[in-house]
Amino acid sequence: GPTLLFVKTSQGKEDGRRFYACSACRDRKDCNFFQWEDEKVSDTRLAARAEYNRNHQPSFTHRQNVDRYKNFVLLPLSKRRFCQECQQLLLPAEWEKHSDHRFLCDITTAQLKSPSQLLYPLENKKTNAQYLFADRSCQFLLNLLINLGFRRVLSVGTPRLHEMIQSKASQEEEFSVRSLLLDIDFRYSQFYTEDEFCHYNMFNHHFFGGEAARETCRKFLYEENGEKVIMVTDPPFGGLVEALGSSFKKLMAMWRETEEEGHDNKEMPMFWIFPYFFESRILDFFPNFSMMDYQVDYDNHALYKHGKTGRRQSPVRIFTNLTPSMIVLPEEEGYRFCTICQRYVSSGNQHCEICNSCTSKDGRRWKHCDLCKKCVKPSWSHCNNCNCCTVQKHSCEKTDVGCYVCGKAGHKRSACPSLS
Repeated sequence: GPTLLFVKTSQGKEDGRRFYACSACRDRKDCNFFQWEDEKVSDTRLAARAEYNRNHQPSFTHRQNVDRYKNFVLLPLSKRRFCQECQQLLLPAEWEKHSDHRFLCDITTAQLKSPSQLLYPLENKKTNAQYLFADRSCQFLLNLLINLGFRRVLSVGTPRLHEMIQSKASQEEEFSVRSLLLDIDFRYSQFYTEDEFCHYNMFNHHFFGGEAARETCRKFLYEENGEKVIMVTDPPFGGLVEALGSSFKKLMAMWRETEEEGHDNKEMPMFWIFPYFFESRILDFFPNFSMMDYQVDYDNHALYKHGKTGRRQSPVRIFTNLTPSMIVLPEEEGYRFCTICQRYVSSGNQHCEICNSCTSKDGRRWKHCDLCKKCVKPSWSHCNNCNCCTVQKHSCEKTDVGCYVCGKAGHKRSACPSLS
């Protein structure tokens, strides 16, 4: 899809040279597209790019994959194979072509209903960072959505939540929740129809299926005049918050176009799942969002696990525009309701009477610093040279280093007032 416009800056210089690069891949090994904003591109180079794009298209279209799936499920169990190297469902006529590859045999219906467990997670931190919800977190999210009365879930980059909803809908007649998955991983097109999955890049709001896919998303949001729908998103943590926030606002604007009166001043309900240390940047985009204390954990991430202590706890939280008191967290996991803050907090998050808030972000009990006039991490101490609380073993000289953009002290590059 379309590229993003970046800027190369030099220490102490406000103006940098701007360039276009891939919106999804931050590693040049994955996508080598690079073009200066003021650069003139020759016809030869444009033709070479077009040829490159043609050669890197998926083997099958979404429609072809849907047809292949229909044929695949008709096969007896002994003839159902999945190529692990090509990450592709195989029909008998294709076996010979993949004869020297590793593959799984006897693919069951249950496996087809859980493609996130059949497919290899794409764990390149700079491109996909495809970490999948643990069952605990996935079940909690689904129960929460049901209890809040939502009937449709726009699952943006949350394949495991989508498949849990799809699976329950196929097994339980009374289950009334539906999901539409928007994801950049085209492999899911092998398992879902065009009404269940759209190939989508959340960094530039690009629907690879064109206007037809965009219309699918629009219709999904328009049902019931836009009521009882929520967006749940779990982006790669290395992604630019600014790019993600821009795309999410466009999805919200798509919802706001529904015919229901009064949507002009409302936001589509949303759960943005992201590490707590991005809180200030998310609030810059969505000032009315709140961060919940619930620790989201992942099956295939070594550190992001619930139940660990100290710095090994999962830092991933739920940011939402729903009223915090509505988000009921499980008491059996130690969460409790703070009547002053009117929200559920973790057991270690004690209310600070001076800040008048439950201030902990990481699950540990934080302490109040009278000099900083705020609560800080328990392991931090106040440094008179830095004039703030920080880790005990630190280099005070670092405070002399100014902003990378303007060279002035007192702020980081991301907060530089010189940046438009």
